[in-house]
Amino acid sequence: MKAKRQSKRPEDTNAALAAKKGAVSRFIARNYRHFNAASLLDAAKGFETHLGAGGRMLVTIAGAMSTAELGISLAEMIRRDKIHAVVCTGANLEEDVFNLVAHDYYERVPHYRQLSSEDEEALLSRHMNRVTDTCIPEMEAMRRIEAAVLEEWVAADQAGERYFPHEFMYRVLRSGKLKKSYQIDPKNSWVLAACEKNLPILVPGWEDATLGNMYAAAVIRGDVRNVHTVRTGIEYMTWLADWYTKNAKLLPNREGSIGFFQIGGGIAGDFPICVVPMLHQDLERMGIPRWGYFAQISDSTTSYGSYSGAVPNEKITWGKLGPTTPKFVIESDATIVAPLIFAWVLGQ
Repeated sequence: MKAKRQSKRPEDTNAALAAKKGAVSRFIARNYRHFNAASLLDAAKGFETHLGAGGRMLVTIAGAMSTAELGISLAEMIRRDKIHAVVCTGANLEEDVFNLVAHDYYERVPHYRQLSSEDEEALLSRHMNRVTDTCIPEMEAMRRIEAAVLEEWVAADQAGERYFPHEFMYRVLRSGKLKKSYQIDPKNSWVLAACEKNLPILVPGWEDATLGNMYAAAVIRGDVRNVHTVRTGIEYMTWLADWYTKNAKLLPNREGSIGFFQIGGGIAGDFPICVVPMLHQDLERMGIPRWGYFAQISDSTTSYGSYSGAVPNEKITWGKLGPTTPKFVIESDATIVAPLIFAWVLGQ
């Protein structure tokens, strides 16, 4: 049987969409036609469509995306109101600020795959903590930020006040005490951009981050007497439930008004997506819509035994997504994919 000819070729549709955008978007429209490349473009168009319909977008960040300097593109997304909330690991919260104040002391190790155990020990002896091909300097980055945040922890503890991890980081940035130490263009720091917008950042499992370890040490030393001076993940979930309830609404011909853009897997993605079934099943707020858009960038092999590698349809059975929710998976490296999707949404 003869195949039916398409009325309009996808590449023509994409070229028309990119015509008023910049060179990066036009390149994507011309070259990204199949497989993961096409999924990238589909996810970018879906992101744009969701915002155009009046939706909001929550972005989750796992891995070491801040050390990969995702802030170069993410900060502009925040400034341009393309992102309305962020969920990230403690590492991503702090490592963006580490890079902000210590970038000139970072060292790149392009041959990291060939390092011996002795080479790694030599890096440790120099207080250079390696993340893939990038070494973070302990004294210039971690200890400098520890000193600044410790002042805020102690002050809040003595005043009987409690704040979330991201709120403590905002207090440090707003104090101006780090400003003289900036070593990158501040516009490339996504946490600084979020601070300026007072964007909600949720940091589940913050305790396993470097600053979380430092906070535990401060409690053990007695610098901080109330262990709950830094608010917890359960409190983040109750905050998210309230925020989602107030902000989610049905959109015409779509599911909910809040989209979910997931970079990587793990707790950064698992934690916030569960707020919808919690609202429905545990709180019985059945009128609240499910997530209205879902995209995940992951290099985890698709598998129903691997949560991070599960295909989006599995989330339907958990009450997170609906049958008609736009769903996209790009199986690739987020350090390559995310800036390209952001470039399309920004019209670059």
